[in-house]
Amino acid sequence: MTDIVTRAGLDIAAPLAEFIESEVLPGLDVTPEDLWQGYARLLADLMPRNAALLEQREAFQKKIDAWCRERRGQPIDGTDYESFLREIGYIAPDGGPLQIETGKVDPEIARVAGPQLVVPVMNARFALNAANARWGSLYDALYGTDALPGAPEGSDYDPARGAQAEAWSAAFLDNVLPLDGASHTEVTRYRRDGSVVHAETAAGEVPLQDPASFAGYVEEGRSATYLFRHHGLHIELVIDPAHPVGAARPSGLRDVVLESALTVIQDCEDSIAAVDAADKVAAYANWLGLMRGDLKESFDKGGRQVTRSLAPDRQYSDPDNGRLTLPGRALMLVRNVGHLMTTDAVMRDGVETPEGMLDALVTVAAAMHDLKKTQGPRNSRTGNVYVVKPKMHGPDEVAFADTLYARVEDILGLPRNTVKLGVMDEERRTSVNLTECIRAAKSRIVFINTGFLDRTGDEIHASMQAGAFVPKAEMKDAGWLAAYEDGNVDAGLAAGLQGKGQIGKGMWAKPDRMAEMLEAKIGHPRAGATTAWVPSPTAATLHATHYHAVDVFEVQDNLMDRAAASRAALLTPPLLAGRNLSDDEVRRDLDNNCQSILGYVVRWVDQGVGCSKVPDIDDVALMEDRATLRISSQYLANWLEHGLVTPDQVDDSLQRMAKKVDAQNAGDPAYRPMAPAYDGPAFLAARELIFDGINQPSGYTEPVLHRRRREAKELYREA
Repeated sequence: MTDIVTRAGLDIAAPLAEFIESEVLPGLDVTPEDLWQGYARLLADLMPRNAALLEQREAFQKKIDAWCRERRGQPIDGTDYESFLREIGYIAPDGGPLQIETGKVDPEIARVAGPQLVVPVMNARFALNAANARWGSLYDALYGTDALPGAPEGSDYDPARGAQAEAWSAAFLDNVLPLDGASHTEVTRYRRDGSVVHAETAAGEVPLQDPASFAGYVEEGRSATYLFRHHGLHIELVIDPAHPVGAARPSGLRDVVLESALTVIQDCEDSIAAVDAADKVAAYANWLGLMRGDLKESFDKGGRQVTRSLAPDRQYSDPDNGRLTLPGRALMLVRNVGHLMTTDAVMRDGVETPEGMLDALVTVAAAMHDLKKTQGPRNSRTGNVYVVKPKMHGPDEVAFADTLYARVEDILGLPRNTVKLGVMDEERRTSVNLTECIRAAKSRIVFINTGFLDRTGDEIHASMQAGAFVPKAEMKDAGWLAAYEDGNVDAGLAAGLQGKGQIGKGMWAKPDRMAEMLEAKIGHPRAGATTAWVPSPTAATLHATHYHAVDVFEVQDNLMDRAAASRAALLTPPLLAGRNLSDDEVRRDLDNNCQSILGYVVRWVDQGVGCSKVPDIDDVALMEDRATLRISSQYLANWLEHGLVTPDQVDDSLQRMAKKVDAQNAGDPAYRPMAPAYDGPAFLAARELIFDGINQPSGYTEPVLHRRRREAKELYREA
């Protein structure tokens, strides 16, 4: 039992109070008394409004369920559906033309397009790796992945593999830093002459086609780093003839380093498993260390102790021999939890308080340590705190978030709109009202994005009673998805986000499939997105090449006048509509979803791992988090509801797939097998998510996962 202390009438877990009072507040112009009294008033005022918004979600869903039941078995006409949703208030009135008013935004968000990493902040090593992923070696990203055909031979450096990486990189440079009359493969020497860089070849000396792309340099003896700028992103050519890689090439080119993850979302939500005060403090402590700049993590790597810390800024001479400093780290945003969940870390009158409100208070207060800095490495050089707020349903909930962060600003003595807000377009009521959602936060919004994974889960839950959904693999080809993806960009551009904020796209969920990513993910900048999510620093470096290949702002200019995406198409759910699936098709999808659910849930519940590479049914590692879990569990709940599968079939599949998941995790000494008893908290959580999936609020998995994780903690502590 966690010790409790009382502050301003609130009962607070002692470790949380100690952390805030001893770690967060020292050095800030905020006293513990002012913070707790302000927070108590905030909770008194906003908790009833939060509860009312959650009740509104359920009220809308009940009306939609009834409308869909009346038409079950009939095709759904998107236009009729839209009229109904307007009638009940689910679709808000059109507020007219809109231009956001957000000001003084860091260039990584407002004016440069590039990759965005999402990382669980509870893991300090991962959090630091992500923050330091601002710069990445293109040679390394190619050499060690399937981005190139084949694989390295042996455990030492493979020169043949290295030559593949160099050839790919040279072709890339020919496209983005072309020479006037030669290829980078022909260069025997790169040479700076004053403010100009030349390349020497066997046929003579050639300049860059665009001399203005040269941005800076570092020279030391025969070694040099030449810095270039293209589409706002930086590229380093690292010359080192003494290095084995550089020595093997006449030019001495040792590496091509790309500015990669411009921004990072340090996640307190879907990718972590934080269910009590101790977990919350662990997450907050890492965020505080990132904002203070003193977070460190030591670990064993290959038999030697390694300590990781935040990378320093990068120093160059500019072409005129002045000083040029570039950030060494990605600009960091923090993702808070949504409006749904409550926490016993802070109790008011014996009632748990909203977890999202606690996140708002503590993460913004922690970020004030960055705001206090006036020189040296900083996160926001324009004095902002960037918060991503997920799982909001419609403009009323966005307006409530705007109020919440304004109240936090008042408690902490911050100017209004210091907190800049990212709104995730991942719930259907937000998608159909996106312009009004943006309007509700028009003075602080800096980010919208599409999240196919959570959005799919909500699509299923929202239209649960309309009929059985098509198999999961077919969802990406359904008409609603194109309308969703296009509509997000349309709304963002129409509201004036260009040059003021990010229009983003979702995650690449196959961390080991980089060749496939290079083929597919270029579609995101081509769609007008200034950023898109990647799962690793390596993926960020490879995805960065897409933003050199595509001028996103030019694409956006060309999209400004296209016809708006069809709302009727957006509202037409992808149902089977009388189509029959074979027994094999049903069994394959059933097994696939059960295996996916179990593979993720067993790590979440038993080990507290919120996001990881989980082998799928074919043993392919996929990135799984609560969004993918929401899809799989809602799918099976839908198929149970409409009789495509029976309870006995689901139980049989769960037990068979539990054995497979056990075998896949046999090498993990901390793993607890689910078979043959099938009665542990993890297995029971997976089963509950399916059989009670219809009754979960908005189809979310958090209530079940949190309860079962706390049960597992207690059970294994006693054992």
